Amino acid sequence: DIDEEGQYIERSTTVYNAVSNNAFVVIAHKLNRPELLEPVRMNINAMTYLVHPNGDVVTETSRRQDLNQRGTMARYWFALRYMAIHDHNGQYATLLAPLEPEQISLPTLMEYPELSTPLPAAKPLPDDFEKSYPISAITRIRRGKLSATLLHEYNSRCFTLHNGDAVVQGVRFASAFFGKGQFVPTEFKKDGDVFRFHQELQGQYYQPTSNPRFLPITRQNWGSSRRRREQTEICHLVYDVELRETAKGFEMSISAEGTANVPLAVEISLRSGGELTGVDGDLLRAGFAEYRVGDDVIRFGPGRADHRYTQVRGAQDRLPGTSVYLTGQTPFNHTLQIELS
Repeated sequence: DIDEEGQYIERSTTVYNAVSNNAFVVIAHKLNRPELLEPVRMNINAMTYLVHPNGDVVTETSRRQDLNQRGTMARYWFALRYMAIHDHNGQYATLLAPLEPEQISLPTLMEYPELSTPLPAAKPLPDDFEKSYPISAITRIRRGKLSATLLHEYNSRCFTLHNGDAVVQGVRFASAFFGKGQFVPTEFKKDGDVFRFHQELQGQYYQPTSNPRFLPITRQNWGSSRRRREQTEICHLVYDVELRETAKGFEMSISAEGTANVPLAVEISLRSGGELTGVDGDLLRAGFAEYRVGDDVIRFGPGRADHRYTQVRGAQDRLPGTSVYLTGQTPFNHTLQIELS
């Protein structure tokens, strides 16, 4: 379910960005067309739900050049200052505060002297909410310093968590199932207080062909002939993830059922720059690990290490930063706790 405000915000996030905001402000100002400020207002309102407590912007959903990059509101300086003054909006002033004085542009101040008008009193940004955007396929959750993003479908990083500068960039898992066992959920739903992710995989063996139409087998006809060959030993694997909020963070129950004895590895990707304790190399064998950046700490576990095969065949390349792994074999069932400490 998504309310009218949610639809309003969602459309803005999929159409406009910082560059568009600046352009709309310029056109609205030069042509004296204040109605053109509405899409700018929509976008900035959306950004109040898409900013982490340390000022980073949610980039987890990106598939472009800012994928896996830290983003900030720096390019919003002009639009934010203009709109904060124009609308007397204290939340806009709060978004603006971390950008100044570094982002102040003297030529822009000279061209738009109204930007030197005193800002309205700052007002707090939303910091206790759960907001779902089905079109963008994300859910955002804030609980004070905790800032989480759920990626509903077609993204292997189904969950990220920020505690200030301590960041879990993603939790992913994959099995060595026919070289295509990376978990990329194809179904998502919320059931009560549980977020459910689901994917089903099939693998099979192709027998030789005796059809004269496809003989001899060449590079050119290999694909078309393969689809017409007899399939045997058809195998199935069903992935399910259940994610719940807890008093300190989240717990993630991971299940892989079907074909037995397939190696599986769970990856917890951490942003570089912190101190990691409780692990053996890149394995969390048992107990809990802690990742600390200054006073910001994320604790996760319990561990499990049934094997050392972390880069299983068919898994996506590990994410930038530091990766910690839990390993097992199918059937696999494990509940991982990720919480602020």
